[in-house]
Amino acid sequence: MSDESGRSMYLLDGRRVTLSDLLEAGLLKAGERVRFSRPRVGETFTAEVIETGRLRLEDGGEYRSPSRAAMVAANMRAVAGWHAWVVEGTGVTLDGLRQNLLDRALADTTGASAGPKEEVGSAAQVHEWLRTARGQAEEAVPARILVRELLALWGAEDRGDQITRIEADLANHGLATWPNFRSVTLETPVAIITAAQEAEQSSEEAAAAVVDEEDESEDRYIGLMVGNLPSALAGVESVRPTATLDEAVTKLTINDYDQLAVLSGKHHLRGAVTWRSIAQAKLDKPNPRLSDAIALAGEVSYRADLLTVLDDLRRQGFLFVRNESNEVAGIVTAADVAGRYGDMANPFILIGDLDRLLRRAIARKISVDEVVGVCNPGGERIKSYDDMAMGDYQRVLEHPTLWTKLGLPFDRATFVARIDKIRIARNAIMHFNPDPVRSDTVAHLSTINDVLRRYAR
Repeated sequence: MSDESGRSMYLLDGRRVTLSDLLEAGLLKAGERVRFSRPRVGETFTAEVIETGRLRLEDGGEYRSPSRAAMVAANMRAVAGWHAWVVEGTGVTLDGLRQNLLDRALADTTGASAGPKEEVGSAAQVHEWLRTARGQAEEAVPARILVRELLALWGAEDRGDQITRIEADLANHGLATWPNFRSVTLETPVAIITAAQEAEQSSEEAAAAVVDEEDESEDRYIGLMVGNLPSALAGVESVRPTATLDEAVTKLTINDYDQLAVLSGKHHLRGAVTWRSIAQAKLDKPNPRLSDAIALAGEVSYRADLLTVLDDLRRQGFLFVRNESNEVAGIVTAADVAGRYGDMANPFILIGDLDRLLRRAIARKISVDEVVGVCNPGGERIKSYDDMAMGDYQRVLEHPTLWTKLGLPFDRATFVARIDKIRIARNAIMHFNPDPVRSDTVAHLSTINDVLRRYAR
């Protein structure tokens, strides 16, 4: 692969395009000026493109992110900077130059021997899908797609190692998902909208998302969020404040619920009715009404870091969840969280067991010097069995002589292939992938551990 074609693939399919890329490609020149106009309020701001790939505002401030530069210049909470800044003299937006670069990159990639044909074809298909989605979004008829289906366009099954690449490709085409595809479950439908449309949303989440989408220097949480829990956006059973207490009791009973939201409209949470609040109301009054049984209820955004709400869940037992439109759209309970963390903990425990079982099997039959000779000939990294990593276990198993010493009654190639598959799954688990671990992965871990317990003696 030539250096130029390799760079083209990298730009198209690996990271966010930057102003430095536009400068290097000759699409933008140091010293050129860009402007950002707000005709409704009669304001226009200008900035200079400097050779370091930043925008220098009139006050001297320099910003790598066009969005950050526009937000500071106009003192606004959220601006889609690539769309806002226009090159003086040409009338072309920075986003227009970015799309030009992407088209060039695709042409260079598909027209050269840039790697396996399936990789080039996949990149081209994603590029065309994103261009089509961009057109639909600009026509105000955004494409809607399940998160699982969105990931599949990039050949991914979950939000693991490829999530940065997917976000880069979306950002390069001036697109975002609504709600943010990181913050919900795999089965949640998301709309593909432009960054400019996202910036027009009124919520704090929208403002944060625009900055995240265009400024990689921003810190952002990438772990488990409230919206990743299946119940968080799955709907919520409710009663109106004017309902009778009997209606609330009936809904609690036939649905086997412990709490109900009291809503006057999707956005207005008045509180909750629970079995405990009903019992207290009946103790206080002989014939209580629904209003007597309404208790205070906590609420949280679907984008909140799950760790930050654990104390509230522990105290209250449940929280209502607001979606990207600030509607009350679901509920999470302490039991939901316990179940989710339990699902995450089980694979970690199995991986720890596998590590100990493989280390024990090797230590019983193979010397440290033999391990070092195969895994780390220089001896700088491995001094004892405890220094071995999963890749080292695999190298020992792959070595014909050492495999024979282990005395396992299996076909070496087949056994090693299963270990390699587990190694790949292990990496995703250890990187705290927010999506549930596949059931077959858990089964493979359990089975291989049982096999090692029985035969690695």
